[in-house]
Amino acid sequence: MKNSTYLSTHKKGYIIGIIATFMCAHSLMLAAQPEEMISEMHHRMIVLSDIEAEVDDTESFVRLLLYSNEIDLKGLIATTSCWKKTSVAPEYIAKIIKAYGKVQPNLLKHDAGFPTADTLLSVVKKGLPKYGLLGVGDGKDSEGSDWIIKVLEEKDERPLYISVWGGANTLAQALYKIKHTKSAAEAKRLIAKLRVYTISDQDDSGIWIRNNFPDLFYIVSPGDDYGSATWLAINTVYKGTNNEVISNDWLAKNVQQGHGALGVEYPDVSYGMEGDTPSWLSLVLNGLNDPEHPDWGAWGGRYELYKPDFSKATKGSSGVPSEAETREIWTNAKDTYTPYISNAYGRTVKLDSITFSDDKVTLWRWREDFQNDFAARMDWCIKSFQEANHPPVAVLLEPEAFKVKSGQGFELDAIYSYDPDGDHISFLWFDYPEAGTYKKALKMDGARNSHKIYIVAPVVDKEVTIHIILKVTDKGTPPLSRYKRIIVEVLPK
Repeated sequence: MKNSTYLSTHKKGYIIGIIATFMCAHSLMLAAQPEEMISEMHHRMIVLSDIEAEVDDTESFVRLLLYSNEIDLKGLIATTSCWKKTSVAPEYIAKIIKAYGKVQPNLLKHDAGFPTADTLLSVVKKGLPKYGLLGVGDGKDSEGSDWIIKVLEEKDERPLYISVWGGANTLAQALYKIKHTKSAAEAKRLIAKLRVYTISDQDDSGIWIRNNFPDLFYIVSPGDDYGSATWLAINTVYKGTNNEVISNDWLAKNVQQGHGALGVEYPDVSYGMEGDTPSWLSLVLNGLNDPEHPDWGAWGGRYELYKPDFSKATKGSSGVPSEAETREIWTNAKDTYTPYISNAYGRTVKLDSITFSDDKVTLWRWREDFQNDFAARMDWCIKSFQEANHPPVAVLLEPEAFKVKSGQGFELDAIYSYDPDGDHISFLWFDYPEAGTYKKALKMDGARNSHKIYIVAPVVDKEVTIHIILKVTDKGTPPLSRYKRIIVEVLPK
C-alpha cells in the first residue's frame, strides 16, 4: 500500500485518540463515504481461475469475497489449465457469489463497502475452452480476453492486477489482441498498467507471455515444480511453527460450520488448502502490503527481480513445458526469520530458539495473522458488529518515511494506536533486513513490545535504506494484527 498521509505531531495523535473514544461516530462517518471515494483507495483486480479443476479455487474464492470491500474486483474469469484443458466453469463462480449474497447484508454491518452479489455476478466471464496456446491467436478472442481489454481501457489510472489461479491463456489472448490491434504507443500504455501474479505455470502460455512481453510486470515461481514455489507455504506443515491454523479441524470450526452460507461453500481440502490465495493476499489494505514493491515482503510473500537459474529447475508432472527464462522476472526470494513467541512471565514476548531461512519463510511468517483475519471475517457473516472482532488501527506519531544521519538515534512512537472494539492492544517492533538495502540487524534499545522504541541508525559510508515494521495486535477473538512499515534512509556523514 502506498505511504498514506501520516501523523507527525502529538497533537494529531491526540485527535486520533479522541476519535477512538467515539467509535460509533467514526463508524457512521466511514459508512457515509461515497462508494466511488472508497474504491479509489483500493487495488483493482481480475482473477483467472480454472475452477473445478480442483477444489482449492473454490476455497480461495470464499476467502476473496470476504475482502471484496477493499479489493476492487473487476473480473472473475473461468479459464482452462493443464488440469482442465477443454472446458471452463463460470457457473461455479456464480454459485459461490450467490452464497455470498446471502451473507452480504450481515457483512455490511461491519463495513459499508461490500458489493452486492449482482455487482459481482456482472463481472463473471469465461475464457476460451482450449488449452494454453491453442487458445491464442487470430480468431481466438473470448468473453474473458475482451473483458480484460475493456477494463484496461477504462479511464482509471490505478494498476490492474491479474491474479492467475490456472492457465494464463486468456490473458495471453488479450495481450495478443492489444499488440495486433493497437498502436505501439497505446499498447505500451495499456500493458504498463498490468501487474501479473501467476501461481506457477499451469499451461504453456505463461512463458510465451514473458518471452513476448518483456516489460510486463510478472510475479511467478516459474515452471510446474510446485515444491519449489513460494506459494506452497500457505498450506505446508512446518516443524516449529503454528500449523494448527491450517488444520482441517481449524477450517471446520472457523470457516465451514456455523458461519452461514458462504462457509458451507468452502470444501474439504483435497490436495492443498488455497494454493491460489497468495496471488492476491498482498492487495489487502493492512499497512504492511505494498504490491508495487514485491521485494518489500508482505502477506503474499516476498519476491526479487532476477533471471532464475534454469539449470536448477525440477520438472513437475503437469505436462507444462519447462523453458529457460529469457528475461528478469519477480520470483522466489529468501528470508532469514526468528519468530517472536509468548513469554509466560515478565516481558510478554521473546525470540524463539529456532531460526528459519528459505523462500517459503517470506509467506508463512505472516500465516497466523492472515488466517486469524480470515476467521474474523467469517464471523462477520453471522455476527453483529458488537459480537465480532475487527482489526486494530496502527497510528504512528512519526512519518512513515524519513532520513537520518549515519549513527544517529531516533524514536518511533505508536501510543495513539487503538482498537475499534475497545480491545487491549499489544505492540511489536522489528526490522526487516531483506526488504531494505542494509542487510544487518538493527540496534533497538528497550522492550520491542512497548508502544515506542529507540533505534540507532547503522554507521554507513554510503546511503542505505532500512525497513522497520510495527505490528499492532488486539486481544480479541481471534486476535487481529495491522502494521506500519517505516522506511528510513540512512545517509553517510
